[in-house]
Amino acid sequence: MREITKETYLNWYEEMLFWRKFEDKLAQVYIQQKVRGFLHLYNGQEAILAGALHAMDLTKDRMITAYRNHVQPIGMGVDPKRVMAELYGKATGTSQGLGGSMHIFSKEHRFHGGHGIVGGQIPLGAGMAFGDKYFNRDNVTLTFFGDGAARQGTLHETFNMAMNWKLPVVFCVENNGYAMGTSVQRTANHEDIWKLGLGYEMPSGPVDGMNPEKVAEAFDEAIERARTGGGPTFLDIKTYRYRGHSMSDAQKYRTKEEVEEYQKLDPITQVLEKIKTNAWATEEEIKTIDKRVKDRVKECEQFAEESDYPDTSVMYDSVYEQEDYPFLPHKL
Repeated sequence: MREITKETYLNWYEEMLFWRKFEDKLAQVYIQQKVRGFLHLYNGQEAILAGALHAMDLTKDRMITAYRNHVQPIGMGVDPKRVMAELYGKATGTSQGLGGSMHIFSKEHRFHGGHGIVGGQIPLGAGMAFGDKYFNRDNVTLTFFGDGAARQGTLHETFNMAMNWKLPVVFCVENNGYAMGTSVQRTANHEDIWKLGLGYEMPSGPVDGMNPEKVAEAFDEAIERARTGGGPTFLDIKTYRYRGHSMSDAQKYRTKEEVEEYQKLDPITQVLEKIKTNAWATEEEIKTIDKRVKDRVKECEQFAEESDYPDTSVMYDSVYEQEDYPFLPHKL
């Protein structure tokens, strides 16, 4: 694994803070009805992405996830202005405003979505890994899903085939404890989701998802196993989301006191405390980072606000492609 240095921590702090503030802005404009539909925020789970990106080779590895998917493409290299524009439904978005919050994609940066079907991305991630193995490509696919999706039957079918074919895939459950609003304690007779992998003799285990360094170490081992022909790994990454499942979630299934206790473990705070403890940045330098983050978020908001909505014809251009269809041909 690449060495984790002072520069790593400073980068982690700036990027994780940007992801948090980026989504805080989205929550604000959602209330103003500038972003429509559903909005599922990642607040509290940033250490998972930070650690994964440190272990990945971004020139060839892939990522696929569910609909809590706004900051992952940014981490993979997508321009955050285009991500925010997509949430606004603007033509300058990653999918010309047609995908919205739950369906952000970037073929160029190997980020394969945002999927609204619960657990639907699990076999898709294995399928991409199958393609890489079939064509002898040296790529690894990271397949993320939530603890609710872990109860989908498709997980078992996928695990069985992935192990049988030793596919270069890492399965990662972002276990924030509540799925949509039902505690993990109530969805099975055990809370250790990682044990589901043991039935297929898949290397599996829990990971502290509030610490990017521990996440990076776990992913590095799993990615190396996948890349060298050892097959898949299943990581049960224990994390916590500070906001509801979506913006419409009243969160009656948990107490404010519980949220406050987990906020004491905030991954961004942990990273900042290590920076301060090791004197890796002065207070003035930290303020400079904070201002840079604030300015970046403002730039994204301004870009999205000033962008145009897609022309109505785009709806037809991106759907139909058949010779005998009497309307518009596929143009995109």
